[in-house]
Amino acid sequence: MTTAPSVRPPLGRRWILLIPVASVMYLLAYFDRTNLSFVLPQMDDDLHLTATDKGLVSGIFFIGYFFTQVPAAIIAQKWSAKYVVLILMVFWGLCAVWTGLVHNTGELFTARFFLGVFEGGVQPATLILLSRWFPQKERARASGLWLLAIPLAPIIAAPITGTLLSSFDWRGVMILEGLPPLVWAIVWFFVIADTPRRARWASAREAADIETAIAADEVIKTESITTSTRYRDVVKNPIVIALVAAWFLYNAGFYGFTLWLPQVLSDMTGGSTELVGFLTAIPYVFGLAAMVVISTRTDRLGSRRTTVLVPLSVAAVALVVGQFVGGGVPEYVLLCVVAAGLYVHGAFFALPPLLLRTEVLAVGLGLIGGIGNLGGFLGPYIVGWLDDVTGSTALGFVLLGAAIAGCGVLLAAVTPRRPRLAVAAPEAAARVDA
Repeated sequence: MTTAPSVRPPLGRRWILLIPVASVMYLLAYFDRTNLSFVLPQMDDDLHLTATDKGLVSGIFFIGYFFTQVPAAIIAQKWSAKYVVLILMVFWGLCAVWTGLVHNTGELFTARFFLGVFEGGVQPATLILLSRWFPQKERARASGLWLLAIPLAPIIAAPITGTLLSSFDWRGVMILEGLPPLVWAIVWFFVIADTPRRARWASAREAADIETAIAADEVIKTESITTSTRYRDVVKNPIVIALVAAWFLYNAGFYGFTLWLPQVLSDMTGGSTELVGFLTAIPYVFGLAAMVVISTRTDRLGSRRTTVLVPLSVAAVALVVGQFVGGGVPEYVLLCVVAAGLYVHGAFFALPPLLLRTEVLAVGLGLIGGIGNLGGFLGPYIVGWLDDVTGSTALGFVLLGAAIAGCGVLLAAVTPRRPRLAVAAPEAAARVDA
């Protein structure tokens, strides 16, 4: 009979090797994804972008992102998550460099589209990788620590890009910031392994404990909302559809906010690129802290209906109220509150493995990421279009708040009433050993 501790692997090297290497990889992806928002004002002299163009060039990334989500997830599951990410890393680095070499808006749109194509498969492939290294009880924390790259990227990108812009033109900045993924690909190749047993740095005991705990999770999933392993059944499952819709609304709000934040702060302060870069970084510090708290709480208490509903509701209210306070310090404080409430990624990505069996997890994650991330196109584009029409981002930000609130409601609706896996793990382990 297996006791409860055996299904919770001890702290091992996966936390100090796998997670940091994966987090830096994703940090570089988000760096190359978000640095455009800091150089858009400098592009005007060369490319003469309208506000609609700025929204489109920010959002077209997610059109490309759509095409590789499901294929990359399936290939990662059936072949190798390690090598899928490695290949994509090299090509997205080249596309990031290409962005600095464009001469007109058509070339800029094309470069951003292909950057999305090659970054699109990274998230689902990495989530497949993490599902082989971390059992359900640790998955929110593992995903949260990996996804710390999301708030860290603008914290780092804002001051670095602002400083580089004082010494280089926007082309030089984009080229320089596109090179690091090509270097990090070497580190990824030597450190990352697809499974614990293939990692030279993981002990046999650690690998066995991880596999036992993950096997216990799979036994319990026979009671989950989707036990079918047929892809077509996953596509039609109402819970999967709800997760896709929730992620779509989330990305519309999240990227609409983050990609327009530097422009809003520039309009608010009229300050230099260095000042705007510094002010842009501060809200993400709050987001970073909130992500750690939310992810840790999710692992400790299990996925609950209030886990994401409360922070997303607070973010939505703060975003809407901020449009009516008249700028200055009150609006900036509310922008920090928005950032803190938005970073629920760890809690969100603990849900699909809780509800989907491993055999169909890849296609589920691909659908969520592929279709859901199209919201990242819609959000920035709507804000830019409404800015051109009304002369203000206020109405666009109100719509972003509504999208964020809608995401919270949908996720609360599909979250199980009880954190099933966290409670039932010991019994499942006994069945595995039987």
